[in-house]
Amino acid sequence: MNWLVYHIVSGHAFFTGVTLLVIAALASTRPAPVFSRITVLLFCVGMIAVIVSSTAIPYWYYAVGVGITVAWIASWFKKQWRCWTPYAVVVFWIAAAIIELPWHFAPSLNPVLSRNITVIGDSVTAGVGGNERSETWPEILAREHDLDVQDISHVGETAASALKRAGLRPISSPVVVLEIGGNDLLGSTTSRQFAIDLDALLTFVSRNDRQVVMFELPLPPFCHEYGRIQRSLAVKHGVALVPKRIFLSVIAGSNSTLDSIHLSQSGHQLMADCVWQLVRSAFAPTKDL
Repeated sequence: MNWLVYHIVSGHAFFTGVTLLVIAALASTRPAPVFSRITVLLFCVGMIAVIVSSTAIPYWYYAVGVGITVAWIASWFKKQWRCWTPYAVVVFWIAAAIIELPWHFAPSLNPVLSRNITVIGDSVTAGVGGNERSETWPEILAREHDLDVQDISHVGETAASALKRAGLRPISSPVVVLEIGGNDLLGSTTSRQFAIDLDALLTFVSRNDRQVVMFELPLPPFCHEYGRIQRSLAVKHGVALVPKRIFLSVIAGSNSTLDSIHLSQSGHQLMADCVWQLVRSAFAPTKDL
C-alpha cells in the first residue's frame, strides 16, 4: 500500500494537518512577507490533510473550527484581529488533536473464566474461498492459543446480515470480536441505515455482560459519518473500538492480501497475531503456552 494512502486512511493525516495548521497560525503572527507565503502554503496543505483524513470529530466541533478559521483568515485583512485569532486557531486545533488522540490507542480486556471467543466478520475473516482457500485467522487463533472459537463469518456480510446469521447460532462466549462494516461502507448501505443495523447488532451481541471488540473501519476521504456512527455506538454499548490503523496495518503488510482487501495466508497469520494481542489480556495462559 502506498505510504500516502496509508497515512490518510489510517487517520494519521489528521495529526499532520493539525501540526501544519498550528505552524501556519504561528507563522501568520510574523510580519515578514516570507511568513505570509509560508502561512498560505501550510494552511492549504494542512486543511487538505484534515479533510481527507475523514476524522470523526463531532460536527459541532468542526463548525466551531470553521468559524475560528474564517476569523483568522479575515484577520489577514483586518490587522486589529491579528492579536487573538492566530492563537485561537492554535488552541482549537491542539484541543482537536487531544480529543481525537484517545481513539488511536488499542483497548485491553478484563480477564474471563473460559477460553471461548466468538468472531463475527465478512470475507476478510471468512476468506474468499475457491482456489484461494486459506487457514483463516479465527482458525489460526484457535490452533495457536488454545481457544474455542465460534466463527460466525461469511463472504459479503453486512451489519444487517451478520445480525440475522448470529441470531441463528447461540452465543455463549464472554468475548466477541466484530470485523464488520466494510461491505456497508463500500456497498449500497446508507450511513443512516448502517447506524440502524449496527445499533441492532451491537445490542444483540452486548448482552450478558460480554466484552465486545470492534474493528474501526478505515475510511476513504469524505466518509466521516460511518466512523462517527461506529464511535458513538461503541460508547453507547460499551464496545472496545480498535483503532483503524491496526486493521489497516494488516492489509497494508507485504503480501498480506490477494487483492488489497482479502487476506492471503500470511495476511491471516498477521491478523491472528494482531487479534491475539488485543484479546490476550482476557485469557489466562495455559500450560501449553
